[in-house]
Amino acid sequence: MENGQFAVDLTEGEKELARPFFTNTDRHIFGLINLPEVVKGTLFSRYSRSEKSARRLLLDEFMPNKEVMEVIKANAPDKGLESALAVNKAEDFYQRVLVGYGDDSVAELAGAHVACENISSLGGDLLTDSRIGFAYLEKSARYIPFDKKVDGKYLWYREPNLMESRFADEFERLSDKIFDLYCKWLPQVISYIKEITPKDAEITDRAYNNAVRAKACDVLKNMLTAGRLTNVGLFGNGRAYEYLLTKLYSSEVPEGQRLAKALHEELSKMIPSFVKRSQISEYIVGTRNAMHGYMSRNGHVRRAQGDGKSYLRLVDYEKDAEVNVLAAMLYPYSALPLEELKGSAAKLTTEQRKELIREYLSRRRNRRDKPGRALENTYYTFEMCASYGAFRDIHRHRILTLDKQRLTADLGYETPPDLEAVSLTKEYQELMNEASEVYHRIAEAMPIEAQYIVPRSYLLRWYVKLNLREVYHLTELRSTKQGHPDYRKLAQNMKLQIDKVHPLLIEYMQVDMNDYALARLDSEKRIDRKLAELDKKQVNGAAK
Repeated sequence: MENGQFAVDLTEGEKELARPFFTNTDRHIFGLINLPEVVKGTLFSRYSRSEKSARRLLLDEFMPNKEVMEVIKANAPDKGLESALAVNKAEDFYQRVLVGYGDDSVAELAGAHVACENISSLGGDLLTDSRIGFAYLEKSARYIPFDKKVDGKYLWYREPNLMESRFADEFERLSDKIFDLYCKWLPQVISYIKEITPKDAEITDRAYNNAVRAKACDVLKNMLTAGRLTNVGLFGNGRAYEYLLTKLYSSEVPEGQRLAKALHEELSKMIPSFVKRSQISEYIVGTRNAMHGYMSRNGHVRRAQGDGKSYLRLVDYEKDAEVNVLAAMLYPYSALPLEELKGSAAKLTTEQRKELIREYLSRRRNRRDKPGRALENTYYTFEMCASYGAFRDIHRHRILTLDKQRLTADLGYETPPDLEAVSLTKEYQELMNEASEVYHRIAEAMPIEAQYIVPRSYLLRWYVKLNLREVYHLTELRSTKQGHPDYRKLAQNMKLQIDKVHPLLIEYMQVDMNDYALARLDSEKRIDRKLAELDKKQVNGAAK
């Protein structure tokens, strides 16, 4: 025994051999480093079926294998992924090790980082629709103005089918016009924001200018179309990539199919064993076609109607939510069966329920103190109708069920209130109406491709079903001061709607219900403080 734990089963010589591949060699919690992803996945797959430690497995079963060591050496940090032969050898080894296992979960233990650049916002939605196995980062239209051209062209997606159709000239003309006006209006909005929120003396120029620019981008970003280009960085495991490729190959959006092919080619260089089965799914395509046919036969196919007003509706919730949640709060601290605890919870008075909830939730300091799992014992279903831009922020949440309808120009659009102050409302609305006319002309012949010309300010309808714990996370995160007004409003309304049916359960939900002029300013001040601390450390370090 060592420090109350089992001692690490390595000699000093073995630790020296293992040191390059683990974050430490003398503790029981460690990371794997400097190993190819295929070797990591194979090591962990063997790990799950062995009594040996991961380090011991590497030393006893992997290092003696000449092929594996060639792979490890070829992928050492100073060489990079330069040996295709080494990867092929790793594949052969992987297949031999896994013979007889047949466990798809092995593919969750190796992953890859992939950058997808210059894809449309719609394409970004397709990439980020998976809920499990991925982490994403996307280029922000809030912090990066889209007022630049590359090779003389604005950053919007030139959908190949559209650009080869009779709608090409109209599609290109309107897309460029939208970006032209965005570039023209951005400095006007920046000047207006500076006028109404002058810089305080204690605020740095950097913080102030960044906050002003973020606010201006917030005002205008939704005038850009769903074809606006973006970059998405993904990190995912092998199983997640396999299913993502299958969905992309089977997408009704041609861009999705193109993304599948390009992604598959790159992933085959990194984690080929995990993506080799990815292909178009007859089940996905067949089900989609069958459902469209059913809707058509039964008279459900009709053009959506909307008045341009967003909404959030609580359409379903559990009537016995309090009892279920309260019983779950007690359960891990009790020796009684769950049904008996439910019976006890049902008999609690209102004051007793408040006391129990207070003991369980009142010690949270902020949203980073996650409420316990007891809150996962009741669910709420909301239907939302809001801007496509707001949808894309809610879409990032994973611990919920979400499905949307196709993006159209049928439900109307939102006009940023700040435009009135700079006399741009009329011109903005004329632009949105023109986009609607062009959309409908294209949609008659090409309904899928027509989505690319729809500005992000147009409303989209979707639903989410989520448990109370995720409600806490979503509403507290999306209502923070620096959030965009569109999704802040959704988060605030979500709390208000639940408050009407289960007020006790959300008493400790920390939702910011205020409105702000320069939403990003506090965040920029925090960055200033961190920069100052770094500068101070550098000065002190140089002095030493």
